Amino acid sequence: MTCSGVWNCIVVPLQFGPTQRALIAAILIGALCAVIGAFVVLQELSFIGDALAHASFPGVVIAALLGFNIALGGAIFGVATALGVGWITRRSKVSLDTAIGVLFAGMFALGIFLLSLQQNYIKELFGLLLGDVLAVQSGDLWIICGVGGAILLLVLALYKELVLMTFDPTAAQAQGLPTGVLHYLLLCLMAVTVVISIQSVGIVLVVAMIVTPAATASLVVRRFASIIVWGVVQGIIAATAGIYMSAYIDGVPTGSSIVLAHTAMFLLVLLVSPRPGALGGLFRRA
Repeated sequence: MTCSGVWNCIVVPLQFGPTQRALIAAILIGALCAVIGAFVVLQELSFIGDALAHASFPGVVIAALLGFNIALGGAIFGVATALGVGWITRRSKVSLDTAIGVLFAGMFALGIFLLSLQQNYIKELFGLLLGDVLAVQSGDLWIICGVGGAILLLVLALYKELVLMTFDPTAAQAQGLPTGVLHYLLLCLMAVTVVISIQSVGIVLVVAMIVTPAATASLVVRRFASIIVWGVVQGIIAATAGIYMSAYIDGVPTGSSIVLAHTAMFLLVLLVSPRPGALGGLFRRA
């Protein structure tokens, strides 16, 4: 796609329906991932987020092969895996990291096995792994809005409890909060967020949408609410930049463009941050 003038370059892609839906979906998913990602990063659950993304793969494949909604299929397997990790660690001496590694590798292998039984599975696998936000339909947007809105309302209703559990689980338990239930609830919310984000950036890259905004925010702000706000703003900027990047660079997947925008923002902040960044240290010495 080519254009002349800054304004035309902004307006031209928005003349197409698929691009409009893709931009809306990417912005909504970017904001939702940033909210959930703040809890994930500060509770050091990033590996679980990656595991849930891979564990939802067989559910997505089964739903696609049967003609069902892929978000529903992926959510079932993702939530089941999240609960399974907790059950294994409680019923055996297996550590949390080990249980996660066993389940997510097994589930991902199951998804590849099921998909390989179909003809032309390589093309379908590529689409599921890297996503295709330009293929989002109006019905998909309603699902993203409905499910994402329900997740945000639940987080808002339990905000104080989730924040206390994030920073001081011992104090939360002493106050009588069901920390175990809240932990499983957060895992389930993470699993559902991962699933509705798969079509945008794919299974391989979705964990970056959850982790990177909060990781970037933690370099410059300390308050938890500020981390969420920063993450939401970064999610919107990265989604917009990724959509336009893929629109003007032929053959570049939108999901990878969005994640690259997130990564570039993280590296930039890392360099100029007044705390851990290399350039920040140079500025302080000067």
